[in-house]
Amino acid sequence: MSEALDMNQQDPYAIPLEDFDVSQPELFENNNFWAYFERMRKEDPVHYCKNSNFGPYWSITKFEDILYVDKHHDLFSSDASITLPDRQEDFKTTSFIAMDPPKHDGQRAAVQGVVAPANLAQMESIIRERVCTILDSLPLDEEFNWVDLVSIELTTQMLATIFNFPFEDRYKLTYWSDMATSGELAGGPTPEPVRRAALLECLEYFTRLRNERANQPPSADLISMLAHGDTTKNLDPMEYLGNLILLIVGGNDTTRNSATGGVLFLHENPNEFQKLKNNHALVPGMVSEIIRYQTPLAYMRRTATVDTEIRGKKIKAGDKVVMWYVSGNRDEEAIENPNDFIIDRARPRHHLSFGFGIHRCMGNRMAEMQLRVLWEEILNRFSKIEVVGEPVRVLSSFVKGYSELPVKLHAL
Repeated sequence: MSEALDMNQQDPYAIPLEDFDVSQPELFENNNFWAYFERMRKEDPVHYCKNSNFGPYWSITKFEDILYVDKHHDLFSSDASITLPDRQEDFKTTSFIAMDPPKHDGQRAAVQGVVAPANLAQMESIIRERVCTILDSLPLDEEFNWVDLVSIELTTQMLATIFNFPFEDRYKLTYWSDMATSGELAGGPTPEPVRRAALLECLEYFTRLRNERANQPPSADLISMLAHGDTTKNLDPMEYLGNLILLIVGGNDTTRNSATGGVLFLHENPNEFQKLKNNHALVPGMVSEIIRYQTPLAYMRRTATVDTEIRGKKIKAGDKVVMWYVSGNRDEEAIENPNDFIIDRARPRHHLSFGFGIHRCMGNRMAEMQLRVLWEEILNRFSKIEVVGEPVRVLSSFVKGYSELPVKLHAL
């Protein structure tokens, strides 16, 4: 990376806007990106970056403009990729989130049933049982990493449940999720050969499970749905792998990083935590506020299908267009006091973290339910979750998450 592009070491208000490249993972690892997006929203909300490690791209930074792009899949396609790196021709996975209709619609419909209201209602008691077991196993008044013992454990157990994946091997799901999103081609720490080997291991394991489920009666788990669905039962291996990674990452990152972010935000805002302790009925709205404030996936990419315009900027067919959800969720024109963490907002679900349009997050209600149950049970057990050290954030401009959050628990 050339010195002119090293955004992490710069004052966002002291360098020309034309030099901005907010895709650099180091900005997110160091939590140094906020002022860049603030300036772009004010001065250049549809911003062209001509030089990045991923080639040139447009940044869409305002709430309403992001909605426009997300909803107009005819103008802005998912087909090339949903992340800034283009698909590698020699290892080309795809999934329904990176497809346009009609192919997208059939593949999404095949697995949508796992988060149908009836299934979610049945799952709540399982989630609560798992949450209680996890929380009851934690040490009191002793430092530990919340990410490992709570956030990862909870999401991994739930992934194993919705896949009906062998429970004793559940940590493979976390490993494959991390490998999928931390590759060096996206600016992450994982060498490409290591990432590919992990994903091929994932494909081999799930192919065996799919073959087993295909010979059994259909059931309400994701592998069975893929194995029996008319549009998914004959997927080629790389398309099957792409859909698996989508479902694993989708089921992991939103909940995992919001489960950590919520602890951090309530620690940083003790008055809000007091509000919560005084009124447990605020939990559902607070969950939505956590998801907005965290924004677990910082962006989604599209590719322009035709020459078009946004705010007078001429976007050409084939251009990369990045919807920065992390910026839209802090847009002062769309959300009142967006930089404040407020657990009793009037419209808590008014945020971009789940996307909009045909690609809106399929598991959004499940993510909210897991976080709601987690906080209900936390409040039943602990007077305080004390953050005792700085969070360690992951090196990624796509997954906005944590690898460490040192805490101490204090009993009621």
